[in-house]
Amino acid sequence: MTIAQIENILSKVIDPNTGKDFVTSRCVKNIAIEQGVVSIHIELGYPAESQFELIRTKIIDAISPLPGIDRVHPTITSNITAHVVQAGVKRLPGVKNIIAIASGKGGVGKSTTAVNLALALAAEGARTGILDADIYGPSLPTLLGVSGPPKAIDERTMLPVMAHALQANSIGFLVAPDNPMVWRGPMVTQALEQLLRQTQWQELDYLIVDMPPGTGDIQLTLAQRVPVTGAVIVTTPQDLALLDARKGLKMFEKVNVPILGIIENMSLHRCTQCGHTEAIFGEGGAARLCADYHAELLGSLPLDMAIRAQADAGLPTVVAYPNSANAIIYKTIARKIAVQVARMSKDMSDKFPTIVVQNN
Repeated sequence: MTIAQIENILSKVIDPNTGKDFVTSRCVKNIAIEQGVVSIHIELGYPAESQFELIRTKIIDAISPLPGIDRVHPTITSNITAHVVQAGVKRLPGVKNIIAIASGKGGVGKSTTAVNLALALAAEGARTGILDADIYGPSLPTLLGVSGPPKAIDERTMLPVMAHALQANSIGFLVAPDNPMVWRGPMVTQALEQLLRQTQWQELDYLIVDMPPGTGDIQLTLAQRVPVTGAVIVTTPQDLALLDARKGLKMFEKVNVPILGIIENMSLHRCTQCGHTEAIFGEGGAARLCADYHAELLGSLPLDMAIRAQADAGLPTVVAYPNSANAIIYKTIARKIAVQVARMSKDMSDKFPTIVVQNN
């Protein structure tokens, strides 16, 4: 048995998350054979701790039947790297990838979705943060069940608030809950940039940005001046929501921010009394949107009272019931988003040498 033969076998083993084999996707980092023991290191470009055992089993099952093999020892790890952003925009210190969660329209469950996706990425092993970009109507303190100001490092820098293993920040942590932000556009965009840049994020793999609805000043500021790796659009199947989702999608296209995919929220409602399932807001809306813009449908979430109740209680679904059907949907969608990011070109700017010209 040779290393080349092992590689040939691995070229036929498909990663269940990417749909590609481990050789073509360059995930095989090392193969060693010693006295009938095959050691293999598989390095994924996305977080997937819940999938490690499944992948390990697939590799063992593929290689174990070969003659001369006594034991197969696969090691599965993840290595999340920084990926390219808009031209001319510098990366944020301490943050590898920024993912904007947008909707174009309010009331589609975007904030609840954003928090659960951030928690799902953290549950899969990624260092994850979330920024509440809605200055007028911050919801993050309620969704995470925390309050009080972040810890100040100095007059211009603060540490993120920690909640459920997430690094988080929001204007809601800095003002009283009933204090309205009666600010005009320039003040709002300045506040957003301060929250983003004056928070000392601690080596994040992903920073999820919960965008406010619409395509106004805040959205344009984020899309043009913040290094966004990609955007995810949240919609319901309803035609009214889809109209605004299209506007949000087109806005990101115009500023060269890739669309990572579309999530259909409130897709179906199952009656808790009789079990009857009904598409209250219509059917197939997100699928049509994906077809029109060649985007991926990342997944569909139900209209479920439990999701709302858990969010209102400050214990979102992914942490309240991590093994529930809804939590599994969030985790599946989060992995798909991470896979989409991993497919993008890597940011190699920090690898380039710095040339210094001196007069001797």
